[in-house]
Amino acid sequence: MKTRSKVTQIGLDSHRKFSTVTGRDGQGKVVWRQRLEHRDRHELREHLRTWPAGTPVVLEGTFGWGWLSDEMLKVGLDPHLASRRKVAAWRTARGIAKSNRTDADLLSELWNQQPRWWEVWLASQEVRDRREWMRYRMSLVAMQTRLKNQIHAIMHRHGMVHDYSDLFGRDGRTFLNMLVVANDGTLRPSAKAALKGYLQLLDHVRRQIARVTCEMRRQISKSPEGERLRTIPGISWILGYTILAEIGCIERFKSARHLASYSLLAPLADDSGDASDEAPKGRHVGFMGRRTLKWAFIEAAHGAVRKGGRFRELFDRRTDGGKKDRNRGYIAVGHTLANVVHVMWKKELDYMENPPQRPTRRSKKRVVRKSRPGTGQPDRPMVAGVA
Repeated sequence: MKTRSKVTQIGLDSHRKFSTVTGRDGQGKVVWRQRLEHRDRHELREHLRTWPAGTPVVLEGTFGWGWLSDEMLKVGLDPHLASRRKVAAWRTARGIAKSNRTDADLLSELWNQQPRWWEVWLASQEVRDRREWMRYRMSLVAMQTRLKNQIHAIMHRHGMVHDYSDLFGRDGRTFLNMLVVANDGTLRPSAKAALKGYLQLLDHVRRQIARVTCEMRRQISKSPEGERLRTIPGISWILGYTILAEIGCIERFKSARHLASYSLLAPLADDSGDASDEAPKGRHVGFMGRRTLKWAFIEAAHGAVRKGGRFRELFDRRTDGGKKDRNRGYIAVGHTLANVVHVMWKKELDYMENPPQRPTRRSKKRVVRKSRPGTGQPDRPMVAGVA
């Protein structure tokens, strides 16, 4: 117990069934190393209570960090999240081989690193719950797309030609139901059984999507930030919920530029240093950020361009009226939307199509000095234009 009381910082390397832990004292020396089993949650929590309360615990932002950080907070510990990429690069730069013990030792050293270049934002339980709903709906939509593709494949394999623009609309669905019950030999019994099963699964997935969508709309309607997001052209219920869940806390972004970079909407320069008279071309957006946030802003950009206004003007200016580089035009509009979201969220403002002009600096007023009568000495300064 005395040895544990000397611990001032802890590094935790998490895995699916267990975690490797290293504790260090104030001088940076290793005090103890442990192995935590994840099977018994009550026993794990009781073991965490034996660690000194308020001790910072550094763990990597890998799979499963959420529930571990929640357990630490319950027993009074101070969890911090480290970037997996940065820790791996730091280990490689030091020429250290990767192992569970090595990773725990490295994580326990990070607390003394100033500034905290390794730390990333640890999302709260509320934000993680929103992201859980969002990912659940995304997975359901992916299942729905796969089922539709399987039904189209059945139609193609058996030469079924139709004129429906939407095979899963009202008329198209009636046509599919007739194929299931028809006995004219159009489809083989095996194909009819597969088609019937896919249609039943599709109906079930659609009901699940509807329930999740209603829950997301209920949550965003109770959020002031979500209601403000929905006033922006192109941002609907689902896109607003996605942006709200992925950003989580706007205060963690110093500026709108940081949010755009996190959303993978900021073009990166790849200059080689060679002098060239040609204009730079081939610049691409980044790859380290939230891909879901990038998708949401690009989808919102499509809707904003369709609605016209300032975003349509920006799109036309970047694409020469939509004639070239349309994808880059949508990226530019998405970048602007990210800037608008940052300003609105941080300053708690509603969207305005024509915002007021920013105040300009006052020009320095010309000072006119007059001489006193008969003395030749300058009188008190007078501002031009003011009596």
